[in-house]
Amino acid sequence: MNYAELANAGVLNQPVYEPGKPIESVAREYGLEAGSIVKLASNENPFGPSPLAIEAMRNAAAGAHLYPDGACTALRAAIAKARGLSPEAVLVGNGSNEIIELLGHAFLRPGLEVVMGSQAFVVYKLVAKLFGAEPVEVPMPDFRHDLRAMREAVTERTRLLFVASPNNPTGMANTEAELLELADSLPEQVIFCFDEAYAEYLDRAPDLRGAISSGRRVVCLRTFSKIYGLGGLRVGYAYGDPDLIALLHRVRQPFNVNSIGQAAALAALGDVGFVEDCRRRNREGRAFLVEGLTRLGIETHGGEANFVLSRIGNGQEAFRELQRKGYIVRPLAGYGLPEFIRITVGTERENAGLLQAIEQCLAARMSGVGG
Repeated sequence: MNYAELANAGVLNQPVYEPGKPIESVAREYGLEAGSIVKLASNENPFGPSPLAIEAMRNAAAGAHLYPDGACTALRAAIAKARGLSPEAVLVGNGSNEIIELLGHAFLRPGLEVVMGSQAFVVYKLVAKLFGAEPVEVPMPDFRHDLRAMREAVTERTRLLFVASPNNPTGMANTEAELLELADSLPEQVIFCFDEAYAEYLDRAPDLRGAISSGRRVVCLRTFSKIYGLGGLRVGYAYGDPDLIALLHRVRQPFNVNSIGQAAALAALGDVGFVEDCRRRNREGRAFLVEGLTRLGIETHGGEANFVLSRIGNGQEAFRELQRKGYIVRPLAGYGLPEFIRITVGTERENAGLLQAIEQCLAARMSGVGG
């Protein structure tokens, strides 16, 4: 008898999340120096963490022998103050991915459904299947969530409905008015999970706090992995009705967020100048990439996050060609977009180098020479 015969039946059919390819793997595979490789695959902040967060990490390291504050008391209080909430309305997780899983623990089981966009963040589907629920994928015309079609997809079996705005991997955003209309229209058994991972890149992010306070079943998710530059520490948070948040606390692990991550997130949250500077530089870099890729004849959608979506032909082939030149991007066949790649906005030097590398790949294709 092997382990597969002992495993729960659903495990054998569970898809596996494929992260962006690590720099070290590319260096080994292509014989490159790790320091020369530019990773533009995972929507990380190329400007790193804020100096305040780095200093906080150094200070917190001395206490790493102690268990962290399991309730994330200081961080929850700071988030609550920044968002105009009570601490009881906030839950901190090991990245917002953990919170998506906690929603599954609390609300999903076989026979139920989860509504999501067809090119939405793949973890929504993975979590639905993990708990035996059925993922219901709604087409996304023009790479944007069709909120009215999503509402029409809701049945009496629907428990969770996910919308990310801006959406990953397409970058497109929905308006606040559209999102509030959806929230108001949903039946009581449906929890609207609004994923705001890229909200800080918007000049004005949609605000659903009024819907929460008026009794709508809405939970919002944010992360410190993107504009705050703390992806390696895995810190995210949710906010919503305190009764819903209390249920999520019941299913989370006791010490789910490490002490260094808590300290860094607390410092980063207060570094408003750093966030504003990253937002500005990202906007400039995104425009540079869109203009440059369009000039090369590549259909590119800039969206409103920290990446662009480019129709490059064979996305997997472009992925391999660019790796040979020391650039890691994200192919999107797994999202039903085999002709596309997703490119994270990098520094000025990284963006310019990537465009040069793509131009060389295109020229090599035209001449029939391998990239």
